[in-house]
Amino acid sequence: MNEFELIQHFFTRSACAQGGGNISLGIGDDCALLQIPEGHHCAVSTDSLVSGVHFPKDSPPFLLGQRALAVAVSDLAAMAAKPIGFTLAITLEQIDSPWLQAFSEGLSAMAQHCAIALIGGDTTRGPLAMTLTVMGAVPANQALLRSGAQVGDLLCVSGPLGAAAAALPLVLGQVTSNTVPAEVQQQLLAAYWTPQPQLELGQWLQGKASAALDISDGLLADCGHIAKASNVALQIEQARVPIAEAAQMIAGDVDALQCALSGGDDYQLAFTIAASYLESLQQQFTDVRVIGQVCVGQGVQLLDSAGQSIKSAHLGYQHFQQG
Repeated sequence: MNEFELIQHFFTRSACAQGGGNISLGIGDDCALLQIPEGHHCAVSTDSLVSGVHFPKDSPPFLLGQRALAVAVSDLAAMAAKPIGFTLAITLEQIDSPWLQAFSEGLSAMAQHCAIALIGGDTTRGPLAMTLTVMGAVPANQALLRSGAQVGDLLCVSGPLGAAAAALPLVLGQVTSNTVPAEVQQQLLAAYWTPQPQLELGQWLQGKASAALDISDGLLADCGHIAKASNVALQIEQARVPIAEAAQMIAGDVDALQCALSGGDDYQLAFTIAASYLESLQQQFTDVRVIGQVCVGQGVQLLDSAGQSIKSAHLGYQHFQQG
């Protein structure tokens, strides 16, 4: 099977590659053609995932396909964009038909869940890696940025944190599955392999939230990006940070808290918003929690129950961090 036969067999025929909507031309030519609605901007984001860095080499291909697309689409959610299409560039050590079939099925399942179409890409021989570029549409001047947080705003997160980080020992085989209750194991692995991009919330926040991003590298580290871009301080009350129950059951309170603060891979949204929106926000999105506020100053301040600053040794994941 050559490159073009591979693309045709495993991807072009996939249910998520059939176009429609804003896709004027999908897979098959040198470029895809997208129709962006009048008065909208095109939001574009790229994510690369490398075997042994972002996922274990023996990862289940169906779950890997789901996860690879979900983490990319999460960036569209953070910008309040409606998904349109995505491209996939994948590097393979060899053609493994069962692996590719399962991967393409997982990719298609997540694509259909997020209402986004596969519109092109590339295949290359080499160590397993994939790069996904996602595209969406957002009304002009309505995109959620990191730079708009206002002093007095509330700081919120869209749901419980820490489950994906707590799942890592299971994913990496460092903990045997028979030591973890089946229900807890299922919740943790679902959080890691099938994160849910917060698309509906992101679009609801248009014109309401002042700043937003998705939590990929850890709550403290990612909130630091909002603080820096907005030239403000974000105060986070440690006791108000929602911790996933499954993380507490496998890691204990202390380690689960660390997973929630700096573990990353949650793909929940962190955002700042005026208090006047809080009641209607929580009526529609019941998992949303207020965890702090925007203040004058710089950086992120983690506070204990007495309002005193807490030093955290580890803020979040960095690819090129020494040691």
